Amino acid sequence: MKTVNSIYIVDDDPITVFGISKMLGCLVECDDITSFQNGKEALDDIHNRLTSKKGLPDVIFLDINMPILDGWGFLEEFLKLDIPKKIRINIVTSSIDPADYEKWLRYKKTTHHFIDYKNKPIFKIEAQDIEHIDLAS
Repeated sequence: MKTVNSIYIVDDDPITVFGISKMLGCLVECDDITSFQNGKEALDDIHNRLTSKKGLPDVIFLDINMPILDGWGFLEEFLKLDIPKKIRINIVTSSIDPADYEKWLRYKKTTHHFIDYKNKPIFKIEAQDIEHIDLAS
């Protein structure tokens, strides 16, 4: 079983959060799986972790349609932060809007983080979805 230090699930849908958490439990050892109902909560937690020098998440499952701060807003602010660590971000969405897919491609090409795009519902999380990619070390 793979070991990961920290995973964030950023989604306002409790069924999706529950499903991802259950699937992760079968695939990975991680004592720090934290869920947030919107991007602002997750971003605030990342700011707190940066300030207190706590470890940042290795993997983020990010919904793009949420209240307060959606996934795109979260991603825009997250990518402005000075985080040398490569974080795997799995965008999970039920959107079939081609504009969302195009946004993903744009973000994917302009960051050192690894960003993947997955459609809901998610029936299985693969080992590659939680790969911690830190080529800098």
